Amino acid sequence: MNRQDILELQSHRSHPSLSILLPTHRTSPDNKRDPILLKNLASEATDRLVELLGKRDAAPLIRDLESQVAAIDLRRTLDGMAIFVSAEHAGVYLLPVPLKPRVVIDDTFATRDLVFAMNRSPRYWVLALSEQPTRLFEGVRGTLVEVRGGGFPMVHTGPGGSEALPEMTDKSKIEAEYHRQFFRRVDQALAAYTKADPLPLCVVGVERWLAYFQNVTDHKNIVATVTGNHDQTPPHELGKLVWPVVAEALSVRRQRALDALDAAVGAQRFASGLDEAWRRAQEGRGELLLVEQDYHQAARYDEATGQLHLLPAGDPAATMVDAVDDLIELVLAKQGEVAFVDDGALEGHGRVALTLRY
Repeated sequence: MNRQDILELQSHRSHPSLSILLPTHRTSPDNKRDPILLKNLASEATDRLVELLGKRDAAPLIRDLESQVAAIDLRRTLDGMAIFVSAEHAGVYLLPVPLKPRVVIDDTFATRDLVFAMNRSPRYWVLALSEQPTRLFEGVRGTLVEVRGGGFPMVHTGPGGSEALPEMTDKSKIEAEYHRQFFRRVDQALAAYTKADPLPLCVVGVERWLAYFQNVTDHKNIVATVTGNHDQTPPHELGKLVWPVVAEALSVRRQRALDALDAAVGAQRFASGLDEAWRRAQEGRGELLLVEQDYHQAARYDEATGQLHLLPAGDPAATMVDAVDDLIELVLAKQGEVAFVDDGALEGHGRVALTLRY
């Protein structure tokens, strides 16, 4: 699941919208509990739909729910699962992060837990270049999930790929141009995902494909490359290969983020603390948000003054369960960037700092 998926889910408005969230397990014996938990949550959802709508009106939603559950292969799960069902949409999403088990029926799907998991996990894209085919993966630590859709996986079907080259004297130049055209299409398809979810990018492939792609790409967020032929490498093996390289690159990016904050402080273009960062982010001035990894903060937003009032966790007056998470979403929505740093690194800034565009 990526940010584009979540944006699509958040766009749905329908009553009732059913969300079932649960943790899952990849290995035995822990995964033996998953079918029982899934069955219990599905039964709870069915009972609540009947109570809310009555048997007749609830029947179509219950059929869709049963169909989604029946198609789940619990032998091939990750760490969490989300099931969403409404009159207009039904789907199951596997996530490489654990979720708390719950059933939610509302006018919208319950995506907050998914947003939180996405924001707090080291996520990245992996583009595995090849003619047959180029694959795109979403990575969370060492776990890769292949993206299927939006043109991916993408096969070079034109001349020089699955088709023969036209009869010409200098075939090498013509072949090179067709390859460049193919990888330009790859780059354009990738842009649809990186625009919605601007994550760091790791590119994998033989030197020849890497050279073609680097020659045509418009992407500036490439943090790592891995050389080698991985056309058929399974996602779990590819994840083991790329994650150490990406982890090192992300460590370098964290230090660069702290250096950028030092420069912004010297230029007086920064905001410290959750309240001030929130106000500047609302103005669209946020360029780079730095957040300590384990910082969470409940708050109440005062619409009259535009201020955040920080509150203890669980305070019934809180309108934001985690204002840090809301700030992250706000900065991203206004085309800013977010970097997580070690706890204590922003002690002098109230655990949150925002560099400003102006």
